[in-house]
Amino acid sequence: MTDPKRAAISFNNVTKGYGPLTALDSIDLVIPHGQAIAILGPNGAGKTTAVSLMLGLRTPTSGEVEVLGGDPRDVRTRSTMGAMLQASGIPAHLSVSETIELFRTYYPKPMNTVQVVALCGLHEKLTTRTVALSNGQLQRLYFALAICGDPTIVVLDEPTVGLDVEGRHAMLATIDGVAKRGRTIVLTTHHLEDADALADRIVVIDRGRIVADGSPAEIKATVGRKRMAFRCNASFESAEAFERAGNSYEILTDRPEAILRDLLARNVEISNLTVTGASLEDAFLHLTARAGDHAA
Repeated sequence: MTDPKRAAISFNNVTKGYGPLTALDSIDLVIPHGQAIAILGPNGAGKTTAVSLMLGLRTPTSGEVEVLGGDPRDVRTRSTMGAMLQASGIPAHLSVSETIELFRTYYPKPMNTVQVVALCGLHEKLTTRTVALSNGQLQRLYFALAICGDPTIVVLDEPTVGLDVEGRHAMLATIDGVAKRGRTIVLTTHHLEDADALADRIVVIDRGRIVADGSPAEIKATVGRKRMAFRCNASFESAEAFERAGNSYEILTDRPEAILRDLLARNVEISNLTVTGASLEDAFLHLTARAGDHAA
């Protein structure tokens, strides 16, 4: 039984280096039981390394990583986790049902196959060989394999990649359903809308360090500005740095009222005016802004 006093995952002053490159630099992170957390960052920021350490696929250069109070490399600890990784491989000659049954044998107390199939919407593909599945169907199967052991912790790396709009929304709903069953969800994604929709908490990593940690609302509030958008059928001169696409204008600003007064004073006719809080993408770009390219 899970000890409620013990964190699901903890990083204690963890550093991970690859030769001269420091992928993670003195990271401290505690993920409580039942939390849905999104780990975000630019390419090369350290996300994949952090996930690899959680899963026991790599060991820290210094510091300590614990999963449910144990070593993530220990087979008993691994049996409490399910993972959906981008570089996944499954036997091409097996059917969907055979693949799920195979993966269920890796866990001491797996989920009922019927329940797994129902959760992942695979009931019409049970006899289909995995090699014949579409990208969307493969993603659903990978998710099924991540949860078939009824894990306490589910790690998802880009779970909606390659999915169409309908498939993406179905996958998000499925993940949310698993989270509502009290499972700890660790999500990494470049689709910031997914993180905003699913996560109770967002951790932003940049250059191997945690640069922000909070709820989606708290992360968005770091921008300190609002997004103003409107349409205008005529060109106009302005000192403001508007983003323009045809007749649509947008700007991220801390003075929307002043901009609006200036436009009206110059008789600029606008329509479809909206003023909203900054998006998660705005916050992400704000927090990870840098000069030059990422090292890795």
